[in-house]
Amino acid sequence: MVLNFLKPTYLVESVYDLSVDELKKHNIKAVLTDLDNTLLAWNNPKGTPELHEWLKETKEAGIEVIVVSNNTWQRVEKAVGDLGVGYVAWSLKPLPRGIHRVLKEHHLNKDEVLMVGDQMLTDVWAAHLAGVKSVLVKRLIESDMWQTWVNRFIENQAKKIIYKNQEPVWHDSLAKAVSKKEEQELHDGK
Repeated sequence: MVLNFLKPTYLVESVYDLSVDELKKHNIKAVLTDLDNTLLAWNNPKGTPELHEWLKETKEAGIEVIVVSNNTWQRVEKAVGDLGVGYVAWSLKPLPRGIHRVLKEHHLNKDEVLMVGDQMLTDVWAAHLAGVKSVLVKRLIESDMWQTWVNRFIENQAKKIIYKNQEPVWHDSLAKAVSKKEEQELHDGK
């Protein structure tokens, strides 16, 4: 497929749907996540109780959460400073620079991480270029920062091609997304 580099490995409704048990089952040691509209709503810098609970659970399980963002160092520090997560700013996604930096600094193998984000043109493409699995999530809120509007337009066109003019099927857990992908691969003869 022409747009394979934009197709996510998994479709999961929210980063918070990535349960500790499922992450451990897949030997995931770090969840790399986009910031705006993935981990935090871009207009809600404090986060939700659901976010804080998910971060607590991942930390207790020894799973690192690391933000990989295209935002400035000051913006990312301000957004995640109180959350107790690591971060890389100015990652220049879709370039794999930020993901490679995390892999090197944290001594992680590519199969031990997931890159989670709400954008195909930045998060999913960067994951493909870095050779790591990607999880596309629905954006937390419908509005975006103005810089994202062009990406959303292009993504909508790409989704029509990738999903053959059907709505993508979102899952409420990694386990369901994995089993659906395996079922599709069996059907496609891979």
